[in-house]
Amino acid sequence: MSDTHEQSSGTPEPTGGAHEQSSGTAEATGGEPEQDSDAHGRTFDALRGQLREAAAAFAGGPDALEGILLGIVDDVDRAVREPLEIFPVCHHSPASALAMARRLREKRPKVVYLELCEDMAPLLTELRNCRLPVAVQAFASETDGFPAEWSPLSVVAPITEASAEYQAIAYALDTPGVELVLVDRSSDHVFQWDARGARGTGSAGPAGPAGADEPPAEEEAALHGDAVGVGIGDLRPRFAELEEHLLRHGRVRHWSEWWHQYVELPLGDGDHDTYRQVMLLIGSLFRRLAPGDPHRIRVDEDRERYMWTRMREHLAATGTDPADCLYVCGAFHAASRVDEFGVAGGGSFGIAPRTATRWQYGLIPSSHAAIEAQFGLAAGSVSIAATVWAKNLERTGVRPYRLAGQAGANTKRSGAGKAPAAPAPSAPSPDRLTGFLRRPPVLDRLDEAELLGWSVEIVRAARRNGYLASTADAIAVFETSILLAGMRDRAKPTPYDFQDAAVTCIEKDSVPGRRDVRRLVEIMMGGDRIGRVGYDALPPLARDVHDRLAPLGLKLQQRGVRRALLDMASRPELERCSDVLWMLRYLMPQGAARPIMGERKLGERPIQESWDLALGTHQRALIELGYEGVSVEQVLEQRLRRTAYDPRATAATVLEAVEDATLYLRSRRLADELGTHALQVLSAERSVDGAPEVLRRVRRLLAYYRTGEPTLPQWIESFVKAGYAHYCTLLPTAFTDDDATVRQVAAMLGFLFDMEGLALSLGCDRTQLELAVAQSHPEEPAKTAMLWAARTHLGHLSRADLRARCDELLGNPLTVHAYPRHLSGFLHALQPVPGLTDFVVEAVSNAFARLPDRVLLPWLPTLITTLRSGGAELAPLLIREAGRVFPGRLARLDAWVPPWRERPGPDEEAVLTARRPADGGRGVALLAARPATCDAVAALLGCDGPWETAGPSGPAGAALVGRYPAAAEAAEALLAAS
Repeated sequence: MSDTHEQSSGTPEPTGGAHEQSSGTAEATGGEPEQDSDAHGRTFDALRGQLREAAAAFAGGPDALEGILLGIVDDVDRAVREPLEIFPVCHHSPASALAMARRLREKRPKVVYLELCEDMAPLLTELRNCRLPVAVQAFASETDGFPAEWSPLSVVAPITEASAEYQAIAYALDTPGVELVLVDRSSDHVFQWDARGARGTGSAGPAGPAGADEPPAEEEAALHGDAVGVGIGDLRPRFAELEEHLLRHGRVRHWSEWWHQYVELPLGDGDHDTYRQVMLLIGSLFRRLAPGDPHRIRVDEDRERYMWTRMREHLAATGTDPADCLYVCGAFHAASRVDEFGVAGGGSFGIAPRTATRWQYGLIPSSHAAIEAQFGLAAGSVSIAATVWAKNLERTGVRPYRLAGQAGANTKRSGAGKAPAAPAPSAPSPDRLTGFLRRPPVLDRLDEAELLGWSVEIVRAARRNGYLASTADAIAVFETSILLAGMRDRAKPTPYDFQDAAVTCIEKDSVPGRRDVRRLVEIMMGGDRIGRVGYDALPPLARDVHDRLAPLGLKLQQRGVRRALLDMASRPELERCSDVLWMLRYLMPQGAARPIMGERKLGERPIQESWDLALGTHQRALIELGYEGVSVEQVLEQRLRRTAYDPRATAATVLEAVEDATLYLRSRRLADELGTHALQVLSAERSVDGAPEVLRRVRRLLAYYRTGEPTLPQWIESFVKAGYAHYCTLLPTAFTDDDATVRQVAAMLGFLFDMEGLALSLGCDRTQLELAVAQSHPEEPAKTAMLWAARTHLGHLSRADLRARCDELLGNPLTVHAYPRHLSGFLHALQPVPGLTDFVVEAVSNAFARLPDRVLLPWLPTLITTLRSGGAELAPLLIREAGRVFPGRLARLDAWVPPWRERPGPDEEAVLTARRPADGGRGVALLAARPATCDAVAALLGCDGPWETAGPSGPAGAALVGRYPAAAEAAEALLAAS
């Protein structure tokens, strides 16, 4: 499974913007390209000279430092010269978004090339139906051409309003005559180039390059899950020592704060040439100082070759003038040195064909926290960026582009639909880098009103969350923020300075509630905004779910938990809603649909139910269901089939799928198909690991079909026959196998004894079971006791013999220590032979009555733990039987005699001896001594005649018993059994 975040360049890459080329403008306006080229060649000569002198001063002469510094200038110069304007950006950077909005209004390009997976283009029009942030997703649940363990495959590209790519998308989609072309590799190529595959592409392209970088150390965001994150404009040093140096000398804690202080703020008010050259400079610097990892270098260069190849193909096919185009890409890729760079670039890059994997596309909700996790940014940095974006718009008056109809969009400010103005001829781009690099940092004036508002608001929020904050803390936060900013060489405290000051002054020693002060500051600065995909942008399955749940009258697209009350008795139409909710509970993550009241069992119909629904919170999971089918029934059937036909599926697993198909889909067709497959799986099994689950589910299915169907399905009859023969065959081995537990052997016997009547009626032979029991010779005490119980059930061992064996165990000092394990076997035997419940109570009672404390106490803990761990579900049988046998009052305990120890009194014994028939008939004397029993037997036989006596002193009923000796023997057997 692809759980790694792919960051296109591995470091924060500014994604595409380009400075408008003088040469391109000159050609378009009839100027002289040769003169423009000479002017470009002289543009950065002064900067090159200064850097050469600086390198000589620092290094004592020409060396690698000079090559790096001059190479950076060459990269910038090369990108600026390119006729197809390159616009380098940094992902989710307000400065990049602001510069993009400005440039789009100035240049009005006819074609916008965007660094984004080319197969995601059809989705972008659906952004107008969503509330940002959202992520564009490509998803494949089944793979063809990739390792099976990678499934499911998922690629996401998050989009926020404060991002340059969104400005480009909104401009292109809402401006007539503008074409948006995505030029990055497809989602399929992302995994073709994945390093884990180590597989060739099978074309003239790169042999097995990897597209996904190493997974970041940060924990992945929940909203993006295990998807590969496509990094558009991820600009961050790959050289750890460089980043550490920048943070230490910048007096900041993390990269997000450094970028905000030293790039965001200076470029927020810069002109287009300055912005463009600085971003190219940063991209080239990070690229040249990146570690020499061959794999990552190959991935970066192959992506650049791919994009320039696609752009040249489009230009050749459409005949578009490069001067009318804009290439939006990461600054890391803008400073490229591949041969294919530029519209006049050389080289031929072969693009491998896509695999046969079927990809699904959609939009999923994203959040600031998910984006921060994907790009390794500090918590709250994207929220701060959104706040800076809003302030920049208000301060500069720039009108951003927003898709018409999008949630919260202001059509008056979007600028959509206006006729593009012809770009004015521009002179060659002057050298802005020299002045920018030599300019001292601009110290912003302290905005006391803003800082004071922050201080008051954080104290108010702290009070609501249990902190003992006061007005003095607000003053302390205000002053500490100014102090920290001064220590870090800035006059105006940044949000990060304010956050540190708030933690220092308010949090003290402990956090009284769920949120600490750092999190409160993040919420105050904008919080973790979570996007939402609109109804019209949902896949058909998700829309169908919302339509079918509409009778509930709940706003299920909103985040949070909604309580649904379903009274099917008064509103029968809600039963269909109940069906959908149970299927969603089966298919979606825990918490999306949680039943509070009500359950679904075989053969039962719901009357009232209560649910907690959070479909808006789990919108991504619902959307991904839509990639698997057009209805929840179809998806559920596919998953049940996939589970049942999995090579590792057991008979118990397939029977569970049969039960689920009957329970949720009410599909007899699917249940019969899966049941037939369960028979095949059972026949191929050679272990008894799943016997308890098989027994439990077969019992339940049999009870359902017997009560709800006129006849049993053919598959379950065949399953019982095959299971009877199968478990008879495995029984002797299971009794001696150390890996087979007592519970599993008990389940096998339970299947054989419970299904015996049905199996015999279907043609099975009971002799097979008797032979299997006769061939079983266990050595483990628990299994030995279970074998005794099985033989007793089959009539091969009488209760008297069974009782004698237990007495022998108790009386032998060599075997008494194993008696608890024998009891465990008897306890498990209650599952196949529940008629032994009274005997198990007798066996436990005899142990407590006969054993001395010196013997009983040492193995008493073993007995208790054995009974609790091995037979907790069978304990109620023993408790009920003990409650029936033992006296209910303590006063009667001293005179109480256990039933198994009762003996006839002297008079009864004499009568029995005197009246015993001479022919040895059994039971006559006993019944003559107990007239009540004789009455009951007579009633059963239909004899209502007068009593006769054998003689003057004989008891009533003796003649009746003499006339019916068979009945007397049957009654005697019943009495002996009781």
